[in-house]
Amino acid sequence: MTVTGEASGPRTGPATVAVAAQGVTKVYGTGDAAVHALRGVDVGFHTGAFTAIMGPSGSGKSTLMHCLAGLDTVTSGQVRIGDTEITGLSDNELTLLRRDRVGFVFQSFNLLPTLTAEQNIRLPLEIAGRQADQELLDRVIRTVGLRDRLGHRPAELSGGQQQRVAVARALATKPQVIFADEPTGNLDSRSGAEVLAFLRTSVRELGQTIVMVTHDPVAASYADRVVFLRDGLLVTEVLRPTAQTVLDTLMKLEA
Repeated sequence: MTVTGEASGPRTGPATVAVAAQGVTKVYGTGDAAVHALRGVDVGFHTGAFTAIMGPSGSGKSTLMHCLAGLDTVTSGQVRIGDTEITGLSDNELTLLRRDRVGFVFQSFNLLPTLTAEQNIRLPLEIAGRQADQELLDRVIRTVGLRDRLGHRPAELSGGQQQRVAVARALATKPQVIFADEPTGNLDSRSGAEVLAFLRTSVRELGQTIVMVTHDPVAASYADRVVFLRDGLLVTEVLRPTAQTVLDTLMKLEA
């Protein structure tokens, strides 16, 4: 695997790994119909960093994220979140791990229409029976700029505001890692830029770890690092990406 770009900046002490895949393969189907979505992927994602996963269509980027998040099982290899190997966990154990240690932001906002923005943000805490860390909650709401919209229901919010509620909901539980799957896919460019800026701010100011799948070079440029897949293999990465360096790398992979 090759690495391009500059180092992403000084770190205080050794970097810790929030999520890691080791020798991960994923095969759908059997025999002649088998599809090898991942072919032995080794990759780690540092704590307190914003990493994007990219690649041509069919490269395995969404499959990798689903395996990292425990939303899909691996055929072989290991996935760890923090110090927990998740590949051997039962369905119930995976459910608890996702509830307590993982946040999700999807292309569709997945907000409950009958709840206000604040109620949607607090919902995972309510489900888990946990008390909110009010100081953190206030910081999250301030970070995503929702203070004056907390009493509004999703239908009264713009698409960008709804996605910011979804980001705040993911942040509110203090997860070890947030997985974002095409989080700006349903947004216009201005709203998308706002959401990406809030994701980046959550890394800088809240120390959050974010792993994002995207097909958009501009979205990827908000990350500290971009890793690229092709045909189920991790082939290169770019540090401190710009939209142009990401686009150039994608064009080389698709050539």
